[in-house]
Amino acid sequence: MTPVSSHSPHGQSSLRTVQVLGGGNAGSSAHVRSLAAGLVARGVRVTVCAPVEADHAYDFSGAGAEHVHVPRSSDPASVAALRAVCADADLVHAHGLHASFRAVLALSGRRTPLVVTWHDRAHAEGARAHLLRLLERRVVKAASVVLGSTSALVDRARRTGARDARLAAVALPGRRPAVQKDDPDKLRPKVRAELGATGRPLLIAVGSLEGHRGYDVLLDASRAWRRLDPAPLVVIAGEGELRAELQRRIEDEELPVRLIGRRDDVAELLAAADIALLPSSWESRSVLAQEALHARVPLVATDVGGIPELVGDAAVLVPYGAPDTLADAVVRLLGDPERQEELRERGVRQAATWPTEDETVAQVLSVYDELTQPRPMI
Repeated sequence: MTPVSSHSPHGQSSLRTVQVLGGGNAGSSAHVRSLAAGLVARGVRVTVCAPVEADHAYDFSGAGAEHVHVPRSSDPASVAALRAVCADADLVHAHGLHASFRAVLALSGRRTPLVVTWHDRAHAEGARAHLLRLLERRVVKAASVVLGSTSALVDRARRTGARDARLAAVALPGRRPAVQKDDPDKLRPKVRAELGATGRPLLIAVGSLEGHRGYDVLLDASRAWRRLDPAPLVVIAGEGELRAELQRRIEDEELPVRLIGRRDDVAELLAAADIALLPSSWESRSVLAQEALHARVPLVATDVGGIPELVGDAAVLVPYGAPDTLADAVVRLLGDPERQEELRERGVRQAATWPTEDETVAQVLSVYDELTQPRPMI
């Protein structure tokens, strides 16, 4: 039986929530879409405030929510638009730092409960990093509850001054079934041929081409793989500001690496891969790690952020910024089929411990009810 918000008994209006989304993070956008669908199914009225591009990509209206266009900017016009939408909300739930900061400004002077979910840590250096820390402090002190997708994010919220910070692991929404290795359409050989990996190992990395992804370290590691016969091919799916710099290195150093841009067939890419790679300097609840374990693809990842908590013993973990260690770990794994199969089996077991979308929605709704239920007078 699907639990229903206790605010929606017969004859009473249902709980009205406003979900505030910046629109810049695919993981948080997919989570809000999943959360909106689950809340609506439980009798909650949901309004999603997000850029129109996010609604086009994630179809919040199709989930039963009302969508209101609010730009990512924190200028007075955007804050005023958000404040108007939140006027009759029972609770506001903001996702990500910048969306949360806009919600804090929009709710100034009101007693509306604010829930904040931190899906990841904001990445910046220098003066911008100092500004982000100030924003974090402002947000967590204003929030009724901060939900962190990993224990590391919960700890960070508490250190920053949150009065109530809790772990709320976010389910991987809308996961498509992995393509089977023996699929009847022979998709795996087709994908490998398209990528140029016929007759050689295929290593897949997925994520935006930004500094914290650690692709510079991955390129350093790939030098060692040139000596192997056949040399593995590293394929990186993603776009970003470092594309030109990475491509220049690949060509100048003749590295066995291909940049293939942003793709919408990550499940197929993973199903064709021998190993998935995650060389980041920081990750929270990595989508790639979850997809890899679900798809039974051995994972080599850095021992940072929320990765150890997420994967347990179902991946090979290496220090960040150690290209020789990363290279050696991949070489050993490629040469050890038994270890690969062990990781596949562990991955399936580990993935079974992660929360489902239904469990994620139920946990969030329990927080909503806690913050909005009338408390008995003593």
